[in-house]
Amino acid sequence: MPNIVLVLADDLGFGEVGAFGQQRIRTPHVDRLARDGVAFDRFYAASTVCAPTRASLMTGKHTGRSAIRGNREVGGWGVRQGEGQMPLPARERTIAEILQAKGYRTGAFGKWGLGGPGTEGHPMAQGFDAFFGYLCQRQAHGHTPPYLWKNHDVHLLPENGAINPHQRLDQAPADFDKYTGPMYAPQLILDEALKFVETNKDRPFFLYFPSALPHAALQAPKEWVDRYPREWDPTPYLGDKSYLPTERPRATYAAMISYLDHSLGQIVAKVDELGLGRDTLIVFTSDNGATYNGGVDMAFFRSNGGFRGHKTQLYEGGIRVPFVARWTGTVPAGERRQARAAMFDLFATFAEMAGDRAREDGRSLLPALRRDGPGHESLYFEFPEGNQSQALIWGRYKGVRPNLRQRGLEMEVYDLETDPGETRNLALERPDLVTELAKGMAKAHRPSKDFPLAAVDPPQGSKDSAIARTGS
Repeated sequence: MPNIVLVLADDLGFGEVGAFGQQRIRTPHVDRLARDGVAFDRFYAASTVCAPTRASLMTGKHTGRSAIRGNREVGGWGVRQGEGQMPLPARERTIAEILQAKGYRTGAFGKWGLGGPGTEGHPMAQGFDAFFGYLCQRQAHGHTPPYLWKNHDVHLLPENGAINPHQRLDQAPADFDKYTGPMYAPQLILDEALKFVETNKDRPFFLYFPSALPHAALQAPKEWVDRYPREWDPTPYLGDKSYLPTERPRATYAAMISYLDHSLGQIVAKVDELGLGRDTLIVFTSDNGATYNGGVDMAFFRSNGGFRGHKTQLYEGGIRVPFVARWTGTVPAGERRQARAAMFDLFATFAEMAGDRAREDGRSLLPALRRDGPGHESLYFEFPEGNQSQALIWGRYKGVRPNLRQRGLEMEVYDLETDPGETRNLALERPDLVTELAKGMAKAHRPSKDFPLAAVDPPQGSKDSAIARTGS
């Protein structure tokens, strides 16, 4: 059975790597992976924020019927036994459990976000043999944390101290160094991942590497920041859009992406050093589009590749993400794919590689990896937080309900073939498309008592609501 490596970036926009058009940030290892494998130009995250995309990846279900559809928080900041997000239910069958049952050694190294310590959502309760990193997404808002988790135990990093990852200043401090610590979590996590590959070189393994980069706060080793021009940053970032102050925000953000790229390069080098390249599928992608806060300058980097929107929105910029895959000798080198695919397809893909027929809402990407094809005819998305939104891609058209709370079921319609930037709303001139897209959304969405959608779901506690929840 082939090995599987999945490197998942955190808040990396479609246009933030060279293989997808980035001009300022250096990403040689992602770019080489694309030259040695295939790149998908129409690959979608399952959601527009972290936890629901990760849940869809693990379970193969889109956000219209996934158990986790938003970043539902539990506990408080820095409280170890109260940290974490809504746990992935034990009833869910994860791709890690499928691979584990087939004889794979499974390891997760990075940001989990699907259940804190002692919960049913803990990675080692969801099919992973080993874990090192952040259980809680909030804790991953700082890249020099006071502790990480190793399996079920706290791994203290006393050198770092406790730094509140959300601070705002009225003026620049004399020393920005106090907002970071000496122990850089991305390096510690990478070291553990490389050990995992080395230890399991003689048996099939699944390495899940959900990096917390380049999610804010903006923190990177000085030697990496110094690789980028000082002229980029005439003024520091003082925390006015949340997260930590940073002296050189643009250079630091670029350094974080380059460090993520370096991590991918180290993993690929380890696989090749062990002679496993022909036996290993390596995938690189992102959990959602680029963020708009924390000091990130999307316009400067053209982060979302010219697409409209960003993280927390269901326009293309919030959900279309880079995707590159290499499998030496199986996947052709240097090709682009136009097949429409999504994060939950990885569930079906990895299952098929292990000889399991599990599919859920996805389809195996193995045929598309070998040769281009049409991909999904339709893809559904929903986001139950903030203003709440729905989106459905149907053929060349896309329907978006961008604000269910204030605008109700009002639909925007775009032709993605002629207008990928979603600038011309066709809803008034094509009411037929509005009707068909609304039908598609209704078919894909299953009400959730944990994540109700305004204007879509019956009021909580009503007879209709009870019927909808039971699925009858």
